[in-house]
Amino acid sequence: MATLRELKGRICSVASSGKITGAMKMISSAKMHKAESALRRLVPYRSQIETVIANLLGSDAAFSSPLVEVRPEIRRVAIVVLGSDDGLCGAYNVNIAKRLIGRISELRQTYGFGLDIDIYPVGKKMVKIVSRFKDNRLNVISTGEINSKSDGSAVKDFIKALETEFLQSRVDQVDCLYMHYQSAGRQNITLEQLLPVDSSTFSAEGVPASSGRPYIFEPDPETIFRSVLPLFLLLVMQEKFVQNRASEQAARVMAMQSANDNAKKLLEQLQLEFNKLRQQSITTELLDIVGGQVRD
Repeated sequence: MATLRELKGRICSVASSGKITGAMKMISSAKMHKAESALRRLVPYRSQIETVIANLLGSDAAFSSPLVEVRPEIRRVAIVVLGSDDGLCGAYNVNIAKRLIGRISELRQTYGFGLDIDIYPVGKKMVKIVSRFKDNRLNVISTGEINSKSDGSAVKDFIKALETEFLQSRVDQVDCLYMHYQSAGRQNITLEQLLPVDSSTFSAEGVPASSGRPYIFEPDPETIFRSVLPLFLLLVMQEKFVQNRASEQAARVMAMQSANDNAKKLLEQLQLEFNKLRQQSITTELLDIVGGQVRD
């Protein structure tokens, strides 16, 4: 049975843990709101690019770009997996890894078990998980300097490298697996195809195929299309990185809230046990005093 001193030490330890988790929750909440603001700032830029491409597609001109060409035979697929660099975010990375395993199985069933798959893990925790995969047809590609906290310039270099891999036919399809941020309490694991670019994307989310207004394209529409499409890809990748950061912080807020609640429950139990033990000790001392007086 624990002594009063031991219980007091445990109570102090649990109380300190509760304060630490509460502080970490506040920090993660601030970072989450910062990522939310970054997402809102990306909305006008994405809307403008989608509008430009939608109007190009709505014109009578014919368009072609190697970034939208679907390969007749899929022999190698690249999957970009966005995770976290830091821990204490619950099962965040584990859930993404489970979806990755499911995606690998889907690709093998669709294109055959001879399909080669390149995995680009982003984030130290995701790199650690993916490094444990054992498969002769599975290649884990180092992402170098990029991580879950990378800025716009690093993301730009990363998407350029992926475009080069696709354009030089070293990969036939590029997917991206990440956590889509909807709100502080809701994040969904999302899988999207980056390359080849699906033209139906530009008529989504209320963007019309054409605004009906006359446009004069200078230079020709196809040149504009080929110039704007890489900008769209860069925007999409930047948006996914910010979505991932916001989702990571939201998961950490929930994990810290759960840890704080558990600390409070444990603290209440320890205080109750401490009070019982102290009351028992006082009662024992009183009985000894009374017993001594009776003997006298």
